[in-house]
Amino acid sequence: MSIWMKKLLTVLTVAFIAGCGGGDDPPGNVVQVAQSDSRFSILAEAIQTAGLTDTLAAPGPYTVFAPTNAAFSALLGELGISKDQLFSNKALLTAVLKYHVVAGQVNSSSVSLGKAINPVGGGYFKIDKTGSDLIITDGRNRKSKIVQADIAASNGVIHATDKVLLPADKTVVQTAIANPDFSILVEAVTAAGLADTLSAPGPFTVFAPTNAAFASLLTELGLTKAQLLANTALLTKVLTYHVVPGLVLKADVPVNTPIKTVEGETFTVSPALAITDQRGRQANIVATDVLASNGVIHVLEKVILPAP
Repeated sequence: MSIWMKKLLTVLTVAFIAGCGGGDDPPGNVVQVAQSDSRFSILAEAIQTAGLTDTLAAPGPYTVFAPTNAAFSALLGELGISKDQLFSNKALLTAVLKYHVVAGQVNSSSVSLGKAINPVGGGYFKIDKTGSDLIITDGRNRKSKIVQADIAASNGVIHATDKVLLPADKTVVQTAIANPDFSILVEAVTAAGLADTLSAPGPFTVFAPTNAAFASLLTELGLTKAQLLANTALLTKVLTYHVVPGLVLKADVPVNTPIKTVEGETFTVSPALAITDQRGRQANIVATDVLASNGVIHVLEKVILPAP
């Protein structure tokens, strides 16, 4: 083969290799990935406005739950404010953005389903799987779907969401107050002087009886509501029996194992989520994982009772 032909082949080989390798450039950091994707232009602008660009460009790694532009538009409608109003409230904007960032890289295959996830800004949210969809429940019990998972970045991973997540703005007491079905429970907590205690940082896990549950208890005990509320010692004992220290989401409830309450005694929970109290009575947990700023609420259809 002639010398000039060998040189030509060498040039063509180098060009071919370079051309094949051109599409394998490593991704940028999470900020750069957001900036380069038109779906995240409002998020990228929000990060810059909140002064978080340098933080999220650091080595990390970070997991960012990234709301799309449509998600931000929906939030503005939900809150009844303009984008300028949201961006001008830097404290709120920063708190909301940090609620979307988790330290460490958590790919979709590694998500701890049903467990508390703690973002860098504080608070918690959880992720469950519905069919093939990953659904986030935020601190205000709003639902958001991950519409694209595992978008690679040099310092972590991005999961695109169809709704902006919001941290909790109500304690377990305030959450109960906001639900008409817990009006007797709220009266009882107030009468027992436990409102301030259950408004503390906690966290607390509260097994919350409905109004129907309290009505059934009054019939069972042969008391009026006024008589029950007036018996502060009994009321306090019963209410604190419904409170477990710490944050225990449904996924973390120990089955067929004694669970110690703030009152001091225990109860057990079956795989079917039925509680057996100290008197051998059973109460079904009819709703789980109502998130609050200082804990979580599970709803009961029957008041549970400590030992006589």
